[in-house]
Amino acid sequence: MTILEFEKPIYEIEEKIKELKEISESSGMDVTEQINTFEKQAMEYKKELYSKLTPSQRIQIARHADRPTFLDYVKLITEDFTELHGDREGTDDRAIIGGVARIDDQSVVIVGTQKGKTTKENLIYNFGMPQPQGYRKALRLFNHANKFKMPIITLIDTPGAYPGIKAEETGQGTAIAVNLREMAKLEVPIIAVITGEGCSGGALGLAVADRVYMLEHSYYTVISPEGCASILWRDASKSDVAAQSLKITSEDLLDLKIIDGIIKEPLGGAHCDYELAGKNLKETIVSSINDLKSQKGEDLKKNRYNKFRRMGVFCQ
Repeated sequence: MTILEFEKPIYEIEEKIKELKEISESSGMDVTEQINTFEKQAMEYKKELYSKLTPSQRIQIARHADRPTFLDYVKLITEDFTELHGDREGTDDRAIIGGVARIDDQSVVIVGTQKGKTTKENLIYNFGMPQPQGYRKALRLFNHANKFKMPIITLIDTPGAYPGIKAEETGQGTAIAVNLREMAKLEVPIIAVITGEGCSGGALGLAVADRVYMLEHSYYTVISPEGCASILWRDASKSDVAAQSLKITSEDLLDLKIIDGIIKEPLGGAHCDYELAGKNLKETIVSSINDLKSQKGEDLKKNRYNKFRRMGVFCQ
């Protein structure tokens, strides 16, 4: 497992515990008391560390190479997933994957951005950066869900929409804008979850939802801290300052009423326990579907519209 810089003291203690256990096994010495002391110390330090993470440290966890991907979560929370390919205009963008599935007894359409865990996989999935064809594919699946009255689940983990020339030539901005407009008009429940990175319009193009949640250590922002620092100070090394100022953590965005809730992660991050991360995610999704599915389509649209209109409104 990749160890982040701020996590190294924890792993140093765990290495000492491992050494003591090896000494105990090889020599027959009873060092149970010392092992228990170190284990207690490691757990206390770990709890304190992860309860006081800075925004920059949260970003490191959100970008962790071992963090569960969209397809990992699909395996953890759904059954009978059938992927639906293509935008019906000749392209199948692999940065956005979606299809039909069941969550318990509920049929759903589930769509999300997919990253890889190796360089080879990231090249296949374009590092989780969708092109216009990906957003058009997502919209095709949203319309399919709307036609057959199935709730929509979107799982978002992207550094942003692909910023290349080809994407701009084929209508990146328009594709995202159309998704924003059309998602607002859908008459089925929509639940969006930021599972890792949620950057810019690339994330928002899948997140016009009745319920928007964030995993505890994910982040959601109009621009990456590095991009913000490069624009404001022409110095990407000031990304820590930008991260603090942008208010991008789950707690910040819940306070600002941008999101509807925070999904707890295993201690150390979702990559430390896939099963528990998937369990917590599924419970939130199932609860939200049950809350929303009794609402009429017109009420869903009205409430969704009002939800986003209220954002950014300040009263003196």
